Amino acid sequence: MNDIKKIVKRSGTSFFWCMRFLPKAKRMAMYTLYAFCRHIDDIVDGDDIPMNEKLELIQAWREEMDNIYDKKVPTTDIGRKIYKNCMRFKLPKSEFLKLIDSISMDIPNPVQAPSMQDFFKYCRGVAGVPGNLSLRIFGCQDENMIENLATSLGNALQITNILRDVKEDALANRLYIPEEMLSKANINSTSPDEVIVNKNLVIAREALAQIADEEFKKSEKLIKLLDKKSARSVKAIMAIYKKYFDIMKNRGWEIISPKPHINNFTKFTLAAKAYFSNK
Repeated sequence: MNDIKKIVKRSGTSFFWCMRFLPKAKRMAMYTLYAFCRHIDDIVDGDDIPMNEKLELIQAWREEMDNIYDKKVPTTDIGRKIYKNCMRFKLPKSEFLKLIDSISMDIPNPVQAPSMQDFFKYCRGVAGVPGNLSLRIFGCQDENMIENLATSLGNALQITNILRDVKEDALANRLYIPEEMLSKANINSTSPDEVIVNKNLVIAREALAQIADEEFKKSEKLIKLLDKKSARSVKAIMAIYKKYFDIMKNRGWEIISPKPHINNFTKFTLAAKAYFSNK
């Protein structure tokens, strides 16, 4: 965490290219937010971390949120960076806790075919929370707008991730496609290694893609109601994820490998075009 910018850039995230145009204070807050999300994700995904240690670390982070918000004395380097770079934007403690809870749904057991209710709870936490906090950093103050756009765009982005990473997730014994969708596709198993080779997987993926498509359209309408400064970075991140989505849609939902790839130049171009667009 000594150089947040390097951490974010090294991760290869689309996020990095979308934040490049922000003023320094907002840019550092966004980089800090991403680095924190990456850190929690690494704890949950870490193959070299014993399960009991993972659970202890996640609990320690819930306590660190108390240190940051209530005691005003964070005890970790990341906590101090959050306190320094993010607190000026009045980010709610409840959102950080929701993020921690959602990412840690994969421990002690990986998520496999969640209910629709748990699925949307997961999406709201892992993608909706960053959206909620980001909108506040960008300058949006309308609570209804923040919640509606964060939820809608969070669903769209996280479903895109799930569709893109379905094979990779299965190899990690994870399956995020809701059980109800598997059932409607006549897939009776919830075992990732069985679902991934089932010929009806395309039906479940198409149903999930339909939700993402609707959420992208809803998000686009909501973004038009934002002030221009708040809208720019949101449009940039959505443009890159929509590109991933369109690549998968155009080649067909029966194809799960290889993952769609967008190089950094294209990411930067998409982000810049969306950021500076007047539409």
